[in-house]
Amino acid sequence: MPDPTSGPALLGTRLRHLLELLDGDVAAVYADLGLPGFRPRYTPVVRTLADGGPRSIRELAEAIGVTHSAASQTVAQMARDGLVTLAPGADARQRLVRLTARAESLLPVLDVEWAATTAAARRFEAELSYPLSRLVDEAVAALGRRSMRQRIADVAPGPAGAD
Repeated sequence: MPDPTSGPALLGTRLRHLLELLDGDVAAVYADLGLPGFRPRYTPVVRTLADGGPRSIRELAEAIGVTHSAASQTVAQMARDGLVTLAPGADARQRLVRLTARAESLLPVLDVEWAATTAAARRFEAELSYPLSRLVDEAVAALGRRSMRQRIADVAPGPAGAD
């Protein structure tokens, strides 16, 4: 029987585990810095808003490379945590996201942490046979060309693989 801890078996489960390892340690660093509850997924939003000012959720999603839904969920949690505010945009469907004074006060600590995390990530990738960031970019692009659902349908017997 093949080993499910290597190769394509359980790929999604193993990727989630990898993300838990990476994000869990970054979250622990935030806690060590006196920022308990600050989540790693907040940092790209904070950095984007700090660098470019208020943005719509759609613009944030595009800037950080996530879906609109993922950006919306992150922004909602950040609003509950007092890090961003939402205001009406140019039309009724658009909401502009702004950093709060509290979030802006965290920028010096977050900038130092961001630089350290980036340096650590470079060192981590140097230990790998292939840069993880490049592989992730390639995987996202490949799934953009042909979704996993389509790929499964290509090989599935019966209704899933039917035309």
